[in-house]
Amino acid sequence: VQLQASEGGLVQAGGSLRLSCVASGRTVSNSAMGWFRQTPGKEREFVVVINWVSTTIYADSVKGRFTISRDNGKNALYLQMNSLKPEDTGVYYCATSRLRGLSVMREYYDYWGQGTEVTVSS
Repeated sequence: VQLQASEGGLVQAGGSLRLSCVASGRTVSNSAMGWFRQTPGKEREFVVVINWVSTTIYADSVKGRFTISRDNGKNALYLQMNSLKPEDTGVYYCATSRLRGLSVMREYYDYWGQGTEVTVSS
C-alpha cells in the first residue's frame, strides 16, 4: 500500500487547510486510517483516527476544530483543519492499518504517507 498525501502549506492562525491522502495498491475501505503529526524533538502523535465504519477518536487538542473523513470509493482520507493555531504546526502523516479497529497507537498502523508540512503563523 502506498499513501500519497497532498501538499500542506503556510496559513495564518485562525485559517483553514484541507489535507488529503490517497491510497494505492489495495483498497483501504475496510481498514483503520488516521492522521498523525510530528514536530522537531517530539514523538509522532496521533491527531485523529477513523475505523472502517467511520467511528473516530480525536486528540483533545484538535476536537471541535479538525474533521476527518474518508471516501472509500476514492480510496481516500481527508483532514479538514479549521481555526488553526501555531501549535498545530508540524509534519502531518496519513496512515492505514491492515486491521479494521480503532487505535491511537502508532504501532497499529502499517503503512505511512510521506508526510506533509503544515505551518501556522501567529
